[in-house]
Amino acid sequence: MDFLNFLTNVMTTAADGATDAAQPQGMSMGMIILVYGGLFAVMYFVFFRPQSKRRKAEEKMRNSIEVGDEITTIGGICGRIVSIKDDDTYVIETGTDRSKLKIKKWAIGSNETIKEATAEESPKKGLFGFLKK
Repeated sequence: MDFLNFLTNVMTTAADGATDAAQPQGMSMGMIILVYGGLFAVMYFVFFRPQSKRRKAEEKMRNSIEVGDEITTIGGICGRIVSIKDDDTYVIETGTDRSKLKIKKWAIGSNETIKEATAEESPKKGLFGFLKK
């Protein structure tokens, strides 16, 4: 009978160890989801949001271009807007020989014409009262 009691004790101890091994020892599933959610939130605010803001600012700049504005294309060509064809094509005049080029709206890199800031475009303040860039 002594051997039978020993065998029973060994089997119950092994069964208890097997149930402990089935339970996770590290983080729970909720914590893992929370960590990944935080990681995706940080990635959004570091990578995607600034890119979206920059794209919106470029689109606003391209939509505000008027005849007479001095521009630079993304290829480095500097010129002055002579006329606007359709909604997405501009004719620019470059150099002293007044050669004209037809360019697309998406090819405009920057607008060098300084315009007066309206009250709507006043400097915006950030979270702690500092000016935003």
